[in-house]
Amino acid sequence: MTTDMKKEMWEAMASSPNVMVSLVGKYQHAEPMRAQLDKHANGEFWFYTRKDNRIAEGGEAMVHFSSKGHDVFACIRGVLVRELRPEIIDKYWSNPVEAWYDEGKNDPNLRMLRFELVDAEIWHADPSLKGMFKMMTGKTLNGDEMGEHDKVSL
Repeated sequence: MTTDMKKEMWEAMASSPNVMVSLVGKYQHAEPMRAQLDKHANGEFWFYTRKDNRIAEGGEAMVHFSSKGHDVFACIRGVLVRELRPEIIDKYWSNPVEAWYDEGKNDPNLRMLRFELVDAEIWHADPSLKGMFKMMTGKTLNGDEMGEHDKVSL
């Protein structure tokens, strides 16, 4: 199940890479961000942000994801570190990204962060017929009647 759950999460994130990101222990609200995903990257993805953004300092972080169809949910734990490699900054650069920076890639406020993934909890909502019946009639549900849940290493 773990391999399938990871695969489902990555496919859902590729379809809609919008997430919420927060720094662990900072007691600040999560920040909406667009993840820069790479199917060849092993255990990491990236965010463009500004140096005055609340997550710009990096550190231990949590990324929260909900798929377009609200059938895949994930909470991903990892570490945000500043990405300094110009080839990575160039690789994911696009017109929508450039729209946020007056001076493009040379903007002094540009900050790119690499999210080094540690692990995740993933939920796949796929209610059984019995689960749907119980939900519609107000009967008590068991967790496994509404889908799958797993903790995975990334």
